[in-house]
Amino acid sequence: MTAALQFIGRFTLEWLRALGHAAYFFVDLLRHSPAALRRFSLVVAQIHAIGNRSLVIILASGMAVGFVLALQMYYALVTYGAAESLGLVVNLSLVRELGPVVAALLFAGRAGTSLTAEIGLMKAGEQLAAMELMAIDPRSRVLAPRFLGGIISMPLLAALFSAIGILGAWVVAVLLIGVDAGNFWSIMQSSVDVWRDVGNGIVKSFVFGVICTAVALYQGYETQATPEGVAHATTRTVVIASLAVLAMDFLLTALMFSTP
Repeated sequence: MTAALQFIGRFTLEWLRALGHAAYFFVDLLRHSPAALRRFSLVVAQIHAIGNRSLVIILASGMAVGFVLALQMYYALVTYGAAESLGLVVNLSLVRELGPVVAALLFAGRAGTSLTAEIGLMKAGEQLAAMELMAIDPRSRVLAPRFLGGIISMPLLAALFSAIGILGAWVVAVLLIGVDAGNFWSIMQSSVDVWRDVGNGIVKSFVFGVICTAVALYQGYETQATPEGVAHATTRTVVIASLAVLAMDFLLTALMFSTP
């Protein structure tokens, strides 16, 4: 019994220590971010590396989700004679939930692991230590531009995911199934609120961008400077970022849509 209590105590203290260290790292990252804006060319380069190189998987996944969502929703709605609501259901599902969440999970799997591996290899190759010896703060020169690049890229990727998903749903619903095209678009225009639905989806994607990018940079910066350490850090990035995105999505949805 005593050994079990000691184990629980050690585990709790270690978890709290790691959480506090991560929080301090995040605050320090925010503190260095304004300096990165003065070198905006570095941020633009990271937007290209993080966002532009993630376009293929985002667009392909968005199109596939739109296809499947339209097909499944049509079969569910036509049973109750509500097939005319297909455009509305698809739009709300994408801009409120699937667009931000799925794009964030893909972002964590593609861009997050890339950031972690890049920073981890720089640490293993002692490049970060060399920068410190030259009186260059790696958090301002290396981490902050990547942090801002991820924050800017994530909402754009989520918006593209939702847009291409709606287009894919239109292809299936109108061209393949035969739903009236005018009804498909008109019900979206009349029932989707720009601020409540689209705006809240953008806010979600911004928060998810902060989470995924910060987790990736922290895991890369704090990893052990070995090949095994970098490999484990990339795995932790995907797991922690994905779980954090799903948990935060529940909290944000409860806050945003709990009241009419």
